[in-house]
Amino acid sequence: MKNLIKLYCVAAGGFALSLSFSLLTAQEATSLSGLLDLVENDRVAESEEYVERLREFEQNATRQQEILDTTKERILEQERTQGQLSDQFEANEIIISDKREILRDRRGDLNELFGTLQGVAGDFLSNFQNSLISAQFPGRSEEIEGFIEKAGSTIDQLNISEIERFWFFMQQEMTESARVVTYNGEVATPSGDLAALSVTRIGSFNSIADGQYLSYSGDIGHLQILPRQPASDLLSGAGDLQGATSGFTSVAIDPTGGVGGSYMANLKNFPTVPEQVQNNSGTIGFIIIGVGIVGILLGFYRLLMLTFVSIKVRGQLKSKSALDNNPLGRVLLVADQNPSADTETLELKLGEAILQETPQLESLLTLIKMIATIAPLGGLLGTVTGMIQVFQQITVFGAGDPTIMAGGISSALMTTVLGIVVAIPTIFMHTVVKSRADNIIHILEEQATGMIAQKAEQQAAG
Repeated sequence: MKNLIKLYCVAAGGFALSLSFSLLTAQEATSLSGLLDLVENDRVAESEEYVERLREFEQNATRQQEILDTTKERILEQERTQGQLSDQFEANEIIISDKREILRDRRGDLNELFGTLQGVAGDFLSNFQNSLISAQFPGRSEEIEGFIEKAGSTIDQLNISEIERFWFFMQQEMTESARVVTYNGEVATPSGDLAALSVTRIGSFNSIADGQYLSYSGDIGHLQILPRQPASDLLSGAGDLQGATSGFTSVAIDPTGGVGGSYMANLKNFPTVPEQVQNNSGTIGFIIIGVGIVGILLGFYRLLMLTFVSIKVRGQLKSKSALDNNPLGRVLLVADQNPSADTETLELKLGEAILQETPQLESLLTLIKMIATIAPLGGLLGTVTGMIQVFQQITVFGAGDPTIMAGGISSALMTTVLGIVVAIPTIFMHTVVKSRADNIIHILEEQATGMIAQKAEQQAAG
């Protein structure tokens, strides 16, 4: 039913189009005979166009068939060529295998020789790569690598000149390791810039430029100034060596040697004491340092004040009149102000005067002693905190890499060291200050006891 409706629609559309065309043509034609001629002419023109299109389509179809036939022929030809090449490849594989076997048999003992040369060259390669001598004679490592590759090849074969070249490198390394030479080379400064400097090489131990020690790495390919240099006396010897033209010069060398001075190159991995304190103290460590500084300053302050007081007390001992600018003078003034007091009353008044002077003499001693006690406890707290951090790191990352735990262990040990370092001087200062204060108090008590005894003698005599 739907198809029938569609057919009716198409027929209606065609009739409407024919009707509109007929109306348009009727407008152009002047009569029915003219209209008939126009329709006939259009029919003839459409028939000729249809014939032309049909002929063109048939020609294209014929051309496509020819292309398809040609493509099929080429595919068959390529398949035949592939089969031939596969057969040839398999035949060549057999021939190559036979040739290699023949080569292996003919080389005979040379295989053992080349294997030995390959092993020896591999051992020397690590020395050549990081040797200071390679900084003066670049390119040796690349040649040794090619030598090793050729010695292990089953196709290429080493010749006499290549073996002699390797022997020359070995002799050069041994000979140059016993020489002190000066040459011009590129040196990287700590800022990263390359500069052409005069380099003095001491065998295979150390190289010096501008009075500074250098390091060399084969991966970088040029010398570098060590970021951290040794002590100044060692650097002065290095400068003297560079300036010397003959004779003997005392200079420090790296005893590890052979790889360009690894000990001096690793100086940057050993931090100084301030760097260790700064990097590993943590919050607790800096608190201990601050408390220790306060304790030591208080100790020096009290020691200085008690020294002045002690000087005045000794001066009072030599004076016949009591002065109120020192503790002994103020105690003596109490006796002078009570001349008629009996022995017991005078003893009580002098004891009271000594008790009034004692707090001032023992001022801040309790705080200094408390700091000396707190510092080790702070170090213990830092130790416990650092070990907790280590255990947490072990829980998360495992114990396979010790460098992960190094931070927590360093912090734990550093706080312990700081606590002990602070406790030792503060305890010493407390002992000294306490001794000085006790000495002054002892003088006061001694003089008071003497005055009481003198008063008792006077009363007994009267």
